[in-house]
Amino acid sequence: MAVVLPYVPQQITVHLGAPDASAQNVTVSFVDYVKNVASSEIYPTWEESALRANILAIVSFALNRVYTEYYRSRGYDFEITNSTAYDQFFVNGRSFFSNVSRLVDELFNDYLRRPGFVEPLAAKFCNGTTATCDGLSQWGSQHLAQEGYTAPQILQSYYGDVEIVVNASIRGITTSYPGIPLRRGAAGPAVVVIQTELNRISQNYPAIPKISPVDGIFGAQTEAAVRKFQEVFDLTPDGIVGSATWYALVRYYTAVTRLSELRSLGQQFYANSWATTDPIEQGDRGIKVEHLQYMLDVLSNYIPEIPPVAIDGIFGSATRDAVIAAQRRFGLPQTGIVDYQTWEYIYDQFSGIETIDWWDAEKFPYTSAVISGTAPRARYSTTSTMTQYPGTALRSGNQDPVRQEAPR
Repeated sequence: MAVVLPYVPQQITVHLGAPDASAQNVTVSFVDYVKNVASSEIYPTWEESALRANILAIVSFALNRVYTEYYRSRGYDFEITNSTAYDQFFVNGRSFFSNVSRLVDELFNDYLRRPGFVEPLAAKFCNGTTATCDGLSQWGSQHLAQEGYTAPQILQSYYGDVEIVVNASIRGITTSYPGIPLRRGAAGPAVVVIQTELNRISQNYPAIPKISPVDGIFGAQTEAAVRKFQEVFDLTPDGIVGSATWYALVRYYTAVTRLSELRSLGQQFYANSWATTDPIEQGDRGIKVEHLQYMLDVLSNYIPEIPPVAIDGIFGSATRDAVIAAQRRFGLPQTGIVDYQTWEYIYDQFSGIETIDWWDAEKFPYTSAVISGTAPRARYSTTSTMTQYPGTALRSGNQDPVRQEAPR
């Protein structure tokens, strides 16, 4: 099951000014960015535990900006600014202190989060003398270090219950937008992103209708919710999630869950997989069966040996016959049980259709809708395997009708 966690970018682009200021952008390695900010924000003569605490706060704050696509989702071409009114102090071209550099090499891919939450903590801090804030006091951290506090103890003194994630993966920055507009007929994890974001945003904007179930299939309910979201936020109400609507969803989902704030509501439900690890067989019911039936029904339009199936979420004899036909076609044991290998073959064939026929409206099949009473689905669009926002926060009192597909 694919579980995407926050990652450390290989590089980060810094805007040398306030967000709307006409200023230069510079792209530097993430590790050099952290060394620069740490060398600009704190004193190398401080106790090591204070240095460690501050470096972890610097890393976490920057990773939160990357994770939430805070600036990119607003149309900017950078990840963070060097304005202390918004972000962290970065001095382009400055040298680094040797002991700070050594500690950053050790800590740059560690970050803070609340227990049970996914997003990196938006670890706000201030110097604690000329400015105070609801976060870490830089000079206060030094005083605590002098009293014998360790870095975790210092961090917990200011941020409360936090934990340190170590050795996060490192990769190039990727955008969450799947690259192709999503519309009626699309299916997969990116549709789950849209559905769960809309359901959460609708708690604050009740005019947006709820989507139930969250099934990863872009049907009439999802289209109606997208249109209403677009109307509410002055976007073209076409029911299609292009990049403008996608990033509006990102912005408002981040806002209502406060993911970019120190007191975040937290993102706990994170992984949704358009894949399966457990076998599916006759008698099973549920969303994975619907996913299977949807793929088989699409394949039946391209592979005559595979019979079409009803998409009802019930694994009956017709679905079993279609599975056996697919297994026969792919040279697999004809068990009628969808194990990992069978699922992978079916999914690979299914996803390949998008690559070949996405723009060919005549060739791509129109199938009956999953949700009773809706019009036939249109073409399937590509989806990313996962994105920055593949779920919704599940907390006490949350009423979203979300089907949980991954452990918290």
